[in-house]
Amino acid sequence: MKNYYDILEINKNASPEIVEKAYKTLVKKYHPDLQGAESKTISENKMKELNEAYEVISNPEKRNLYNNKLEQFEAEKIHNMQNNLQKSVLNNSPNINSYQSEQNYNNKANYNQHSHLDYKQKLDEHKIKKDIEKAFYNAYVQDLRNRGYKIKYKRSIKDYFKMFLRGIVTLIISCLVLFLVYHLPFVKNFFAQLYLKNEIFHSFINILLNIFSNFKKIF
Repeated sequence: MKNYYDILEINKNASPEIVEKAYKTLVKKYHPDLQGAESKTISENKMKELNEAYEVISNPEKRNLYNNKLEQFEAEKIHNMQNNLQKSVLNNSPNINSYQSEQNYNNKANYNQHSHLDYKQKLDEHKIKKDIEKAFYNAYVQDLRNRGYKIKYKRSIKDYFKMFLRGIVTLIISCLVLFLVYHLPFVKNFFAQLYLKNEIFHSFINILLNIFSNFKKIF
């Protein structure tokens, strides 16, 4: 699938004005009449691509449809690349069993030793595979972000639970810090003077105290 944004040399979030400006600039650059005889065919093909890309990107409805198809294509591309990478790692990984002789299989001690090495190697291969997949995925996501795509991650229940716990811990720590700071003599005196002299702050504190008092009566 052609990437019209790359053809027009613009960002995915480019405004209509930028799209038009980029198109006109590239048309001037690659127009066949301005090229030599040797590069004229290349320029004509480039102009076809530019016109095709501009026709889609300059039209809001066509652009929305194209963006949806492009996102789906990119997602499938990531999935296929990860699968191919995983198969490549597995196919190219050395098999320790090929290095074991018949004598080692017949010897119990040697067999246990090689079994341990085989298990350790599989763990190492699994770790290497995961590291490669993670590095590849991070690089590809960063490339998509640089090109203007918004990456959305689907959160699981576990993620929401972690966010909830993190919020609770943050709230408790904030309350403890505020409690400790408030009991410093100069801080306490400052708020006492502010309560007595500032009517707005005085009214705000009284409202909070009334709410807290009513809350205690209910429960």
